[in-house]
Amino acid sequence: MTFVIPKRKCFPERVLGRQLEPRGVLTLPGARFLLRFPFLMEQLHAYWRMEYIEAPRYPETQRPFTDLPALGDDRRALIVHRGQLSYLLMNRFPYNPGHLLAIPYREVTELEALSAAERADLMETMVFAKRLLQAAIKPDGFNVGYNLGSAAGGSIAHLHAHIVPRWNGDTNFMPVIGRTRTLPQSLDAMWERLSAVAATLPANPSA
Repeated sequence: MTFVIPKRKCFPERVLGRQLEPRGVLTLPGARFLLRFPFLMEQLHAYWRMEYIEAPRYPETQRPFTDLPALGDDRRALIVHRGQLSYLLMNRFPYNPGHLLAIPYREVTELEALSAAERADLMETMVFAKRLLQAAIKPDGFNVGYNLGSAAGGSIAHLHAHIVPRWNGDTNFMPVIGRTRTLPQSLDAMWERLSAVAATLPANPSA
């Protein structure tokens, strides 16, 4: 792996008559050069972050999946669709843009605790989520499933299903090396996009 160094008018070996010495040693070609010239700085233009800064804050609550539907403000709660017995919520910490959660209104922790009607409604909500994401952001595939229990990755004691849109090549070095995922759109902008499309989709076209 080799860095491409942009052309400059000059790269002096001395600044103000003092020899520049490396501040450290890295194995990547080019990194040694950047350490020798710390005054060279590039700007990262992330204008979209202003939308994130100005977006309504997701409310803090001890029982989020019970309290958010009662908030009376679906935009602030990030709810994009309401069914009879379950609803769709945008994940506050998405794996990918458009990561949705299908959640029963009634607070239960296990699948078998749902009534037959709740199970059917939750499945319809999950199917609606898949249709919504296909129409709004056109992913190449999906991960759909549950994390049941803390050992399986569950973090909130209220049953919920994950619907995660996936694209070819959406896994790269950032989450592997930097433990960071890059999200190209703010939650507020994604909520507007998904809510607008959700309003145009029939709830159950097969009925």
